[in-house]
Amino acid sequence: MIGKKDFQPKLLYNVSLEELVPKDNFYRALERILELNFLYKECEDLYGKTGNKSIDPVVFFKLNLFGYFEDIIYDRELIKRASDSLAARLYLGYDLDEQLPWHSTISRTRAIMPEKIFSGIFNKVLKKCADAGLIEGKHQSIDSTLVKANASLETIERKTPKLTLEKYIEEIKKENQEKVFPEQTEKITEINEGKYLLNSMENRDNL
Repeated sequence: MIGKKDFQPKLLYNVSLEELVPKDNFYRALERILELNFLYKECEDLYGKTGNKSIDPVVFFKLNLFGYFEDIIYDRELIKRASDSLAARLYLGYDLDEQLPWHSTISRTRAIMPEKIFSGIFNKVLKKCADAGLIEGKHQSIDSTLVKANASLETIERKTPKLTLEKYIEEIKKENQEKVFPEQTEKITEINEGKYLLNSMENRDNL
């Protein structure tokens, strides 16, 4: 007798992200190995002391890491994929019923963050990933750091990004920045050489 699966959505579910994401998931390992609280200190001078809160810098860089590992260039696609991924939600600290930041928040934050700071922090984070043995591949180049073997990660599927960090940053800036500030790209590039305060943009991100 042929079975036929019947699906009736429930109004309430007694589940959690912790239960749904496999223990050997890559992003679980990334969260366990890669401590990112140092980002608060690294980004401290970029933020004002008053006004609305901006996106959490740890969440911002975690989203960029997710995009890099999953070969996602466009911020709209980045948020769509992260919202749809249980593992990404667990890694970012966003529960099933929480809305992720707007894609334009990611684009704008990246656009007004000094490029040297963004690429420098991104490089530091990826170097930690390489040292932990989480990434590999002939295209990977991170401060000439070789990927080290790690016996505790034998069951983890390592990531092999298609682009080098330098090329990835170039692509995401090209494909996202001009769409956010089409008439101010040159001005922002000049401002980025100095300090620039990251104000909250959540209330304006209705694109």
